[in-house]
Amino acid sequence: MPDSQPQPPDGATADTTALLLCGARLTDGRTVDVRLSGGRIEAVGTAGSLTPHSTRVDLSGYLLLPAPAEPHGHGDTALTADSPGPVSYDTEDVQRRATEAALLQLGHGATALRSHVRIGDVQGLGPLEAVLQARRSLRGLADLAAVAVPRLLTGVAGADGLAMLRDAVKMGAGVVGGCPDADPDPTGYAEAVLEVAAEHGCPVDLHTHADDPARLGRLAAMAGGLRSGVVIGPCAGLSRQPREVASRAADQLAAAGVTVVCLPQGGCAGVEHRGNAPVRLLRAAGVRVAAGGGALRDVSNPVGRGDPLEAAYLLASQGGMRAHDAYGAVATAAREAMGLPEVRVEAGFPAELLAVRGERMSGVLSLAYSRIVIHRGRVVARTSAVREYCDSAAAVALELPRQGRPDTCP
Repeated sequence: MPDSQPQPPDGATADTTALLLCGARLTDGRTVDVRLSGGRIEAVGTAGSLTPHSTRVDLSGYLLLPAPAEPHGHGDTALTADSPGPVSYDTEDVQRRATEAALLQLGHGATALRSHVRIGDVQGLGPLEAVLQARRSLRGLADLAAVAVPRLLTGVAGADGLAMLRDAVKMGAGVVGGCPDADPDPTGYAEAVLEVAAEHGCPVDLHTHADDPARLGRLAAMAGGLRSGVVIGPCAGLSRQPREVASRAADQLAAAGVTVVCLPQGGCAGVEHRGNAPVRLLRAAGVRVAAGGGALRDVSNPVGRGDPLEAAYLLASQGGMRAHDAYGAVATAAREAMGLPEVRVEAGFPAELLAVRGERMSGVLSLAYSRIVIHRGRVVARTSAVREYCDSAAAVALELPRQGRPDTCP
């Protein structure tokens, strides 16, 4: 990509809100300066070529990337694994959990998040209202979207759920979701979700383990006509199907334009549904595959990290994907799945960026410790890691940093 540096008109004053990222390394090996203004990338040029009339951030030693996104989180249940008693669903408690979970994931680099929120039963729409309040409180730090997830939508018992789903959209849930597998009539459930989505022009994001290929094929056939897009996941059950069966299902999903969000960090269901979607098979069929974090330290995954870079690492180390493709699953593909604008480190694109200490993508996914997160053109989170070694001949010879006094280590 060529360097770009639009010139200000004569007499124009410097933008005091502009941010200049200095000495960043790009994935193509170049070292550049990047100027941000108005929430977008204004210019990209060789190091030292851009005018410094703005706040400077030194990114020497960092790889600059499009920021990842979190397409499949559960903010209403996050951080509840160690609760001493029953989990509280009071509005204040859910809002606090959803906010803390979003900030944790923002610290990892995700500047946009999609949270699946259960509605119905005794909690009604309370958890959704709490997550929407969290969304408002996070404005300017991260973009949080809520997915309304009703339990039942068919039969007599599902009538209330269907009414509540419509109310959820009116409240501000931007995505219609749910789990067809948990309804007595999975196909009817999917039809109801797609109908509500079509009525309101909302995208669809359904949770399915894809244990039944025939049911998955019917879902793909129904989803093909929805303009606002359909996402499903985590589809781990598809990995347990014979290859020819899984390949046929993948072809159906590709033809319908359905995106699959896999959850390589552990999913968000019981142990019997652990595993990951057949990512390479799906991609070979032309299915867009994104990766999310799933459960964040709740009963489904008490050690869930919600870290996009860990998800990419697992896709590369266990799924056999190239490092760049693995990162694309948590960044480019995740943003596409969420209907967000594309991000590139080029002039004119949104300033949604992540700087990670390291020189190459493989190293970043291996040792992604220090991170600087940029949302709408400003730094919103920093994580700094310092590794020090005790005094030893090896440390001295290699000029490694030392920790504490010489007598602190044998």
